[in-house]
Amino acid sequence: MRWWKILGLAAFAGVAATGVVIARAERRRRAYTPGEIRERLRARHAEAVAAAESPDRTAQPPR
Repeated sequence: MRWWKILGLAAFAGVAATGVVIARAERRRRAYTPGEIRERLRARHAEAVAAAESPDRTAQPPR
């Protein structure tokens, strides 16, 4: 029966470690101010528009 106790402790440690990782990621995500988020989204949008309008992209008709 001793291995059941070890398995239970290992499971408990795994759940606790997962909770710590999730909490850390949530704190990191919430650390941005609304202005920073807005600025990053606008920069990503500008990059996407520039990539879509790039002259390097030539439309090839399908064969």
